[in-house]
Amino acid sequence: MPWIVGVSGASGTPYAAAVLRALLEAGEAVDLVVSRASRLTLLDETGIAFRDAHWQDDLREWLGRGADGKPATFAADVDGVRYWSAGDLAAGPSSGSYPVKGMLIVPASTACVAGVALGLSKDLLQRAASVTLKERRPLVVAVRETPLNGQTLRHLVALDDAGATVVPASPAFYAGATHIQDLVDFVAGRVLDAAGVAHGLYRRWKGELGGGTADA
Repeated sequence: MPWIVGVSGASGTPYAAAVLRALLEAGEAVDLVVSRASRLTLLDETGIAFRDAHWQDDLREWLGRGADGKPATFAADVDGVRYWSAGDLAAGPSSGSYPVKGMLIVPASTACVAGVALGLSKDLLQRAASVTLKERRPLVVAVRETPLNGQTLRHLVALDDAGATVVPASPAFYAGATHIQDLVDFVAGRVLDAAGVAHGLYRRWKGELGGGTADA
């Protein structure tokens, strides 16, 4: 069964790319939903125009880029991905009878958080998240916004109460980051940790001070 990965319009498309690469490297199947707003963010952050008719080529180019924007940094095999248009409310993930392991929303904008918390289902991304919650499947929401106002905080609490796991896109430095990709991979790794997917994206804490220094 696949994992649904929803990409909303928040800044942070490298987080989504790192999660997708790690899922595919772990042998997981992926159902991908890219919101309309996220296409604008992707174009702004990478220069890539994500097109329904050419999604495989565009996804391969996207996943091949490093967090610093350099192309062809990673080898990207997208054979394990099934793509659904965000406007397709008759897609498989719109139904609870469609078998999936769970859903990861990375990055999650405050508008996406509000839509899922309120059950608006205005597009396939929000509908799939609502289905994930009602079917009691794992839902991981990697919110990427700062500062957070009271309304968004209440929406996040509502998602937590509904059974979702909220993972702020907040990089840590104890893992010995020396490159922007390390910071991105830490967040992606914590998203996958919440989903229970094995990965090797970052150096884990072992209870030893200084263990994350560059020369450790």
